[in-house]
Amino acid sequence: MSETQISAYISDSTRRLVEEYAEAHGVKKGFLIEEALLHHLQALRELPADVIIPPRLLVDGETAERLRGRVREPRRPTRAMRELFGERGE
Repeated sequence: MSETQISAYISDSTRRLVEEYAEAHGVKKGFLIEEALLHHLQALRELPADVIIPPRLLVDGETAERLRGRVREPRRPTRAMRELFGERGE
């Protein structure tokens, strides 16, 4: 099987995650990266686009502020949500 080397810039945090995983599981980084790429490409081929959740979401400043507000002061769950999660009362 022939091999081709590729080059890509990745963040320091991603590099650390790759190195930690490779060391902890005794695999080579190249093997891990190729397996991850194959897995991702297979998912893109076989799954509907609307079920693939990107690992990063980019939002504008206004949306980011709205999301921060929701995290700081979350809304009370609706009755439907409480029923969905099996909570009783209120």
